[in-house]
Parts: sequence; C-alpha cells; structure tokens
Amino acid sequence: MAHDHVHESHPKIVKRLKRAEGHLRRVIEMFEEGRSCLDLAQQLHAVEKAVGEAKKTLIHDHVDHCLDTAVNGRGKSTVAVVDEFKAISKYL
Repeated sequence: MAHDHVHESHPKIVKRLKRAEGHLRRVIEMFEEGRSCLDLAQQLHAVEKAVGEAKKTLIHDHVDHCLDTAVNGRGKSTVAVVDEFKAISKYL
C-alpha cells in the first residue's frame, strides 16, 4: 500500500470493517443454524450498513484531503483532483 494514500481515518475504517467481518461470520453461522428469515435479514442489513458507513467515511475523508491539497497548491493539478472527485463520487 502506498503511504501517500493513508489518511487519518483509515485505521478507524479498518477497525469498523473488522467488526463487520466478524458480524458477517456470525450471520453465516445463523444461516447454518436455520435462524428465521427476519433475523437473517435484520443482521444482513446491519452488516450492509456498517460496510456502507465505512465506504462513506473513506470517500468523504478522501475528498476532504484531496480538496485541501488542491486548494493549498500541493500535489495533483486541479484538473486531476476534479477528475478523481468525479470518479470516486460515483461510489457514494
């Protein structure tokens, strides 16, 4: 992993994703135990929400970081930053 792409929020995102990973493993066990569809749907929704929040945090942090870099005249050109913003925003 390139160090210039490590943001302050990344360790928190990894922690959140590891928690979601454990939760997903538990949901798989619930399927194997024959739990009710309602229980399964609720738990899958929770996993989906956790992953979605991690993604949103990553994208928002990235945009903040890139815009700050562009405004302060460091790093990529403004055109490159705008192009990257357009590309990453489709994942919101």
